Amino acid sequence: MGMALKIKTILLERGMTIKELAAKIGTSGNNLSNKLSRDNLSEKELHAIAEALNCDYDGIFIFRDTGKQI
Repeated sequence: MGMALKIKTILLERGMTIKELAAKIGTSGNNLSNKLSRDNLSEKELHAIAEALNCDYDGIFIFRDTGKQI
């Protein structure tokens, strides 16, 4: 599941629109909608979105062979 789909799922659960989320993170609804349609969000944007949605975001890499997380 891509980040855009995860964000849209959370929006449904929170009863929030893309336009409302965009306002909370200081961007336009069109800009956010375009980023979601391309699934093209920066790490900084993902943290801001998580904060606006009252969620935690933890982007990590996990080594498959050792389980080490970075």
